[in-house]
Amino acid sequence: MDYNSFLKRDYKSLCTEQSGWRFRCTRLHVLVILACAVLLGTILTFASYEAEAKRNPTLDAASPDTPLLQDQRVTLPLSVPSLPASSAAIPIPASGPAVVAPITAEPPQHWETVTVKRGDTLAAIFNRHHLPPGDLHQIMSLGAATATLKVLLPGQRFRLRQSDDQQLQELVYDINKTDSLHVVRDGSSFQAHAVQRTPEARIKLASATIDSSLFLAGQKAGLSENLIMELANIFAWDVDFALDIRSGDHFTVLYQEDFLDGEKLRDGDILAAEFTNQGKTYRAVRYTDASGHSDYYTPDGHSMRKAFLRTPVAFTHISSRFGMRYHPILNRMREHNGVDYAAPTGTPIKAAGDGKIVFRGVKGGYGNVIIIQHGGRYSTLYGHMSRFAKGIYTGKLVRQGQIIGYVGMTGLATGPHLHYEFRVNGVHRNPLTVKLPNAAPIAAQYKSDFEAHTTQLLTQLDVYARTQVAANQQ
Repeated sequence: MDYNSFLKRDYKSLCTEQSGWRFRCTRLHVLVILACAVLLGTILTFASYEAEAKRNPTLDAASPDTPLLQDQRVTLPLSVPSLPASSAAIPIPASGPAVVAPITAEPPQHWETVTVKRGDTLAAIFNRHHLPPGDLHQIMSLGAATATLKVLLPGQRFRLRQSDDQQLQELVYDINKTDSLHVVRDGSSFQAHAVQRTPEARIKLASATIDSSLFLAGQKAGLSENLIMELANIFAWDVDFALDIRSGDHFTVLYQEDFLDGEKLRDGDILAAEFTNQGKTYRAVRYTDASGHSDYYTPDGHSMRKAFLRTPVAFTHISSRFGMRYHPILNRMREHNGVDYAAPTGTPIKAAGDGKIVFRGVKGGYGNVIIIQHGGRYSTLYGHMSRFAKGIYTGKLVRQGQIIGYVGMTGLATGPHLHYEFRVNGVHRNPLTVKLPNAAPIAAQYKSDFEAHTTQLLTQLDVYARTQVAANQQ
C-alpha cells in the first residue's frame, strides 16, 4: 500500500470515529433535557394541588382511604310546570320496558321488461331469466286461460316481477295495445286473468268537394285510406265510383277515432255519412241492434246494402257493354248479354250476392265459368276466369263479396277481363242499369231504438253539412 492510500484510509477512519463521538454527545444532551422537563412538571403539579387545598379545606379532611377526587353530587328539587286547564291530559305509559311491534318488511320486488325475440318460446324466456321450470309448468297447466302463451310473436312484451330469491310473483303479457294477460302468484300456485283496456272514442267530422277523384278529396279532408274505402263501400250499391263520379260531387262524414293514453290508436267506424253524386244526395247511418249485428241504413231504416253488388270486380275500364256489338273473334254482329270488365289477370272476382253455385267448369266460349243461383228469381254468371278460388265447387253456398275466382282470358277472349251477366227469371238484364233489390230493412222490434239512436247522429251531420255549404258560398 502506498503512502497516499494510507493517508486516505487514516483520514476516513478518523472522520468515522469523530462522527460517532458527536452522535453519542447529542443523545446524552437530549436525555438530560427530558429529565429536567419531567422534574419541572412534577413540581408544578404539587404546587397547584397545595394552592387548591388552601382554597378548599375539605380536601384535607378526606380520610386516607378516601380517593383523592370524590364524586360530589348535588340533588335539587325538580319543578314541573302545571298544564293549562284547556290542555288535554298527556297519558303516561306504565313502568316497564317499552314494547315495539316488529315491522315485517316484504322482500324487495323487481320488475323487468322482456321483448320477445324471433323464435322465442316462454320456456326460453324463463330459462334466460333463471326462473324455475316448475313455475312455467304451473302457468301452462292453467289451460285456456294461458293458451295464448303457446305462440309468441317477435316484438311482443312481457313484464316480470320477481322477489330477491328469484321467485316469480307476477307476469304481464301484452298481447296488443289494449289486451293483456296477467298471471299472479297465489301462495304456491298461480292465477291468470285477461285485462282489456277500453280506448277513448272521439267523434270527428270531415267534408270535401271532389275535383278529380274520391281518393284525393278524401286525403285532402284528412281521411285515411281505410276510411275512404269504407265510405265507398257504404254507397257502392247506389254510386259506381269508377263510372259515376263527377267534378263537384261532395261528401260529409261523421266518424270515430280511438285513442289510448292520449295517442291515436286506430280509425273507428263511420257513424253517419252523406254523399251527393250528380245532384242526387244519399245518406247513411250506422246502427247496431241488440243481437250485435251492425250495418248501414237510410234514415228511414232501409238497408244501404243491396242484395247484389253493382260490380263484382275491381276493373280498369269497361271493354264491352250490354247490347248488340261486333264480336272481335267471330267477326259478326252479335247480342252481348253482359258487361265486360277489363282487369289484370289474377284480379279477384267476388260473388255479387248470397246464393248457391249451380255450375262450375268450362262452358264453350265462356271458358272457365261459374253460375250462381240467388233464390228463385235471380242468377249471375262469371266468365273467362283464369282459375277458380280454393274450395269453390258446384253446390256450395257462397256469401255476397266472397272471392269465387280470378280474372283471366279463357274461352273466346282477346284480353283478360270478366264477362258478367245478370238474369231475372232467366232473362238477361243490363248489370249497369238493372234495379237491384234491397236487403232486409230494420227489423220491427228494433225500429224505435233505431230512431232514438240515429236522430242525434243525423242532426250532427245536418248541422255540419250546412256549415260547410255556407263556408263554401262565402
